[in-house]
Amino acid sequence: MPCVISSPSTDSGKTTLSLLLSCWAFSKGIKIQTFKVGPDYLDQQQLSSIGQPICRNLDIFLSGEKWVQQSFFRHSFKYEFSLIEGAMGLFDGLGSTTYSSTADISKLLNVPIIFIVNAKGQVASLLANIRGFRDFDSDLSIAGIIFNNVNSDRHKKLIKEVFQNEDIEILGFLPSDSKITLNKANLGLISPMDNGKEIDVEYFANFAERNLNMFSLVKFLKSPQKKILNSINFKDLEIDKYKPIAIAEDKIFHFQYPETKEYLSEIGIPLISWSIYDDEEIPNEASSLIIPGGFPEKYADHISNSTKSLDSLRKFRKNGFIYAECGGMMILGDFIKDENGNNHKMSGILPFRSKKSKLSVGYRYIEGLKDTPIIKQNQLIRGHEFHYWEIENNLSESDVGKAGHHKKLSSPWKIKSWKTEYKNEGYFDEKLHASWIHLHLPSSPEVAKNFIDATQITFSKHS
Repeated sequence: MPCVISSPSTDSGKTTLSLLLSCWAFSKGIKIQTFKVGPDYLDQQQLSSIGQPICRNLDIFLSGEKWVQQSFFRHSFKYEFSLIEGAMGLFDGLGSTTYSSTADISKLLNVPIIFIVNAKGQVASLLANIRGFRDFDSDLSIAGIIFNNVNSDRHKKLIKEVFQNEDIEILGFLPSDSKITLNKANLGLISPMDNGKEIDVEYFANFAERNLNMFSLVKFLKSPQKKILNSINFKDLEIDKYKPIAIAEDKIFHFQYPETKEYLSEIGIPLISWSIYDDEEIPNEASSLIIPGGFPEKYADHISNSTKSLDSLRKFRKNGFIYAECGGMMILGDFIKDENGNNHKMSGILPFRSKKSKLSVGYRYIEGLKDTPIIKQNQLIRGHEFHYWEIENNLSESDVGKAGHHKKLSSPWKIKSWKTEYKNEGYFDEKLHASWIHLHLPSSPEVAKNFIDATQITFSKHS
């Protein structure tokens, strides 16, 4: 049975350990299906970058328990090995609760936990820490432990003495090593799509062989033998195969769940890649456009000079449907104001500029304000938010008209986080939906149907 790799807190080494095991498997010619707990794009991209199958997200809050179970068993069954990388600390979930935490995933899928702990500056305190986590929830099984930042034989020996009477298997000691340290930025790890540090697969594999008890760990990597077939529902979907969807995907825009493209392809919608980074025009045959999240702020000057792409986007706005999330929404505004105070011209489709702000992160409850292309009035759905930027609306109603902005734009929904009040958010009209919110369309059939219906509408060339 595969394991969940977890820890007492974030930055304990979960991603590093997951990469070590993935690289070791790769070096042995073994395919390993990795999963990531939570709405994470960056760790998932790291785990997908080393020649192994695409990493999948498991998120109870966003997708529901049934979808998480189906995704896990359907994809892990395909390969000999699989593992799940947890998020934050073992019990950290929605707000102050354990709901949708790594512990919840472990119990839902009935898989054991391998704990990785930062041992720097600790010996006996490590035991108190592990006992606290083990005893907090008797329904969990912490089957093994790996200690990180253990840099001497004496430190290793003392830890072994402390744990010698505990019914928990020590599976390795990882010394500090800059070659396996992953680079970080504001939102977490630097994406391999964004000039991140390339993983030296051979070094990681050898490092794992030297410092982990791979003979014992293998039993925690065996994929389950439970097979679940695809369960995509095609009911009530009217698909026009002559209406492809273009998707912005390049080193700027890459915050997207792989299941979204897979879902759209499986129901018969043709997909076309579009690169703003390469200053491409939106393909003529595209009837709809998805602009996912990414890092437009890092490439604001580059985007501003991608005149063919921006002109194409303005033209597309007249007779196509646009769906934009987070960073994708930022390029629909007038400007992106960088950290040095410089304004970089964007498409000017929406009446705002984006500027640096404090971190906005977490799960979001969402309620529809009106019937829109994505959500219906009073419909309740879930999403998540993760950005350091804010919108600055600095245009009056008269300015909006002069700037050519659509006067019928309004918020599609109101959103709230854990124990906060609802607030209106985003922009929509019949041809556009733009918001800070990331959605997981494939696991939300009603929202997916709304989205697909919106992509099938033919708009007048003169509307």
